[in-house]
Amino acid sequence: MQARNFIVAIVLGAAIAAGLALALRHAGEPAAQLTATILPAGNELPDFTLLDQDGTPVDRTVFAGQWDVVFFGFTNCPDICPATMTVLGQAQRELGYRGQDPLPRVVLVSVDPERDKPEAMARYINYFGEGNLGLTGELEEIRKLTGALGIYFQKAGAEDGNYGVDHSTVVLVIDPQGRLKALFSAPHLVENLVHDLPLIMASE
Repeated sequence: MQARNFIVAIVLGAAIAAGLALALRHAGEPAAQLTATILPAGNELPDFTLLDQDGTPVDRTVFAGQWDVVFFGFTNCPDICPATMTVLGQAQRELGYRGQDPLPRVVLVSVDPERDKPEAMARYINYFGEGNLGLTGELEEIRKLTGALGIYFQKAGAEDGNYGVDHSTVVLVIDPQGRLKALFSAPHLVENLVHDLPLIMASE
């Protein structure tokens, strides 16, 4: 049922994106071709309790009050996660250079809470810029969030501590009301994020 609802949301999002482009054209601006998929507003996040990188318990209100770009990954990830976090950090800095206000916050939610304790999350996210948020905690609590957002993850390989984690690679955009607003599918490019995020944030 969740998967079907997610597909319906994407279809509706395509219509909303077309409407956004039409509105910009009518406003005298060139039509904007978004690479992001815009999702219907109103999809609030579920209740959950996790820990931030300082070890402080947080709930869904941690996503309220600012725009967030959210990626689900893990600190031992050899390639996709550091590459994606690098792109997100570069896009945030470029938006800052261009005077974007407000700037979206970069958020990493761990899909490997067994190894990703708060201190590990703090070291990792700080490498990619300032003001980032890292979330980890009990596996059951993480699954509440991933299940509601259509994020897949599964431990893979050896069970001796050298395992990997297969996971979705989308980047999600959460609005200041704590609702899923849009998503970016891989491959992630700085220029796509820099182009789309201001338009998404201005459409609120």
